[in-house]
Order: sequence, then C-alpha cells, then structure tokens
Amino acid sequence: MESHGAGLRRVLVLAFCVAGIWSAYIYQGVLQETVSTKRFGPDKQRFEHLAFLNLAQSVVCLTWSLIMIKLWSSSSNGGAPWWSYWSAGITNTIGPAMGIEALKYISYPAQVLAKSSKMIPGQVLHFGKGFFLVMLMGALVYGIRYTIPEYVCSILVAGGVSVFALSKTSLKTISKIAHPNAPLGYGLCFLNLAFDGFTNATQDSISARYPKTSAWEIMLGMNLWGTIYNMVFMFGWPGASGYSAVQFCKQHPEAAWDIFLYCLCGAVGQNFIFLTISRFGSLTNTTITTTRKFVSIVVSSLLSGNPLSTKQWGSVFMVFSGLSYQIYLKWKKLQRFQKKRKSM
Repeated sequence: MESHGAGLRRVLVLAFCVAGIWSAYIYQGVLQETVSTKRFGPDKQRFEHLAFLNLAQSVVCLTWSLIMIKLWSSSSNGGAPWWSYWSAGITNTIGPAMGIEALKYISYPAQVLAKSSKMIPGQVLHFGKGFFLVMLMGALVYGIRYTIPEYVCSILVAGGVSVFALSKTSLKTISKIAHPNAPLGYGLCFLNLAFDGFTNATQDSISARYPKTSAWEIMLGMNLWGTIYNMVFMFGWPGASGYSAVQFCKQHPEAAWDIFLYCLCGAVGQNFIFLTISRFGSLTNTTITTTRKFVSIVVSSLLSGNPLSTKQWGSVFMVFSGLSYQIYLKWKKLQRFQKKRKSM
C-alpha cells in the first residue's frame, strides 16, 4: 500500500511538471509571436526591438533565481563563483537574441521547427540543446562512429526542416512577418543553435570543476552576465535600441504587459524544468519539451492564424518523428545501462 501511494505521488508530480512546462512555454510562445507580429496602438506600430526581450528575460530570471536561492537553496560552499560564467554569458546572450530576431524574417512555426533541430542531451545541463550538424562534424573531423538509427534520426530532422523551409508559405502568414527573408531567418536560427552549443560546453566545464553548484546558482550566474551584456548592448551608448524599446513600451502599455508576461513564463518554466530533471531525469524533461514544441506549432497554426500546407505539416511530422525516435533510442540505452548496473 505504501509503495502504491509513493507511485501515485510520483505520477501526480510528473503530471504537475508536464502541465507546468506546457502551460508556461506554450503561452510564452503565444506572447513571443504576439509581440513580434502585432501592430500596437492606433498608429499600428510594430515592436522592432525584439532583442529587448532577451534583456527583460535575463532580468526577471536573475531576480527569480536570487529569490529561490534565498528561500530554498541549501547548497554549501563549493559552488562555481559568479565570475566563472562570463564566457558562457556571452554566447548565452548572443544566441537567444538571434533566435528571437529570426521572428522578423520567418514565421513562429518555422522558428520553432528550426530550433527543434537539436541533438538530445547527454547531460542534464544541456536542456535539449546542441545541433544535428555536430554529428556530421564529429564523423568527418573526429572520426566518431554513429549507428544507422542515429543517422536516420538526423536525416529525418534535417530533411524535415529543409522541406519546411523550401515549401511555399501562405500569404496570410507572410503578411504578419515584419521583414520576410527566409534565408536570413533560418541563418539566425542556425547561429542560435551554434552559440547554444558553445554555451553548453562551457556550462559542462564549469559543472565539472565545481560539482557542488546548484541549479539555482547556474541560473543566477548565467542571467547575471546576460543582464550585464544585454544592458551594455541595449543602453551602452546614446541612441542605442534599448531607449527606443523603453519608449515604445511607455507609449504602448499593452506591449509592455505582454513582454512582462513573456519573461514571467520563462522564469516559471525554468522552475518546472529544474523540478523535472531533479525528480525524473533529463530524458523525461527532453520528452516533455519536445512534445511541447509540437503543440506550440499546432497552437500557432490553429489559434494564431498561421496556416500550414500539407507539405509543411508533413515536414513537421518528419522532424518530430526523428526527435521521438531519438528519444526512444536514448531510453533503450538508459534501460541497458541500468540493467547492466543491477547485474554488477
């Protein structure tokens, strides 16, 4: 009876994590698309300073991590010092900014699909980041051997994104994009993934040197430097774009409210990601976030007025079939590893 109760609690916690991640990030996606495509006020102006979202997100997450450390962190000395994140903070500032800026040139479903082209994480701190070209570079440059199923996964993902990019986008969707330019938009998404890869490698190096570092300390260090770098970029000289962004928010409070909710969703979502990884592992977290991205595309298509063609829907299923198969391979590998440990 006791084990049954523990199992029920575990299922309820998992359902709570799924609901938290899905609701926070799906709504954040809706807000991101709204801010990037909506014309605000009687003058019908667009919010052109999308990189400002990155600064606002860093400030809110920095504040949130400070509160969490103050209230609940029980970590002792031995964590990574705050200055050790300065290099990861650079790539973690540039990468997300490029991903957000891509929405000026491609639709939100296209951006989500392009950013889904990631290798499933091997370690907790990856949070699903990396990009499929790592496999090709690993094979050609470093002689790493990959299995046929791994190649199949990568071909499905890469092929799906390529087909989506080459498919004709509806005029209704194009009319909502500020400056339609598919090559530039997908290029920014590619650079976003590349910078994410450098961020992950640096985070892994820091965690290896300071194994006692807590998740909240990582969140604090990354967002502290993100806030510093973004502040310099947005307000570092007279006429910088940050001043125009603040002025726009003053003139259009609706946009300011959407941006605040966007940042709050990101902070809440990170809480649920930390909870999921700590209770169920990174594989479960990856599964939840991958399915969330698919739902985000469906929501954008049905509710936000971004109709997809049959070919585009086919490419979406190609990408998520590859990702799902990759998750399955990781699960099988984990099962074999656990069985081997029990037999030892």
